Amino acid sequence: MTRNTSSSNLLVFAAFALFAVMMSEMPVSMAACQITKLTPCLTSFSSSITRPTSDCCRKLKTQLPCLCTYAKYRHLSKYVTSPNARRVARLCKVKVPKCKVF
Repeated sequence: MTRNTSSSNLLVFAAFALFAVMMSEMPVSMAACQITKLTPCLTSFSSSITRPTSDCCRKLKTQLPCLCTYAKYRHLSKYVTSPNARRVARLCKVKVPKCKVF
């Protein structure tokens, strides 16, 4: 693994961890939304050549109702709106909702 890839993965993990802390303060109705559940997708989100695993696709489908919430956070929106995120969703046959981002 190259240093650039390692740094990128570390930043992705840090963003997931930060969001997990922020999610702990959300109302109970949003308790199922945990960005850390998308950890199996990290490699696919950060690389345009890595196909998502079946575990990634399952987790992405369970987090589908949460994607617009994630898109509201600048440091997490790229995991919903970036070309790699859209590619992962397409390969997982997940239709990403159109989100109204504030």
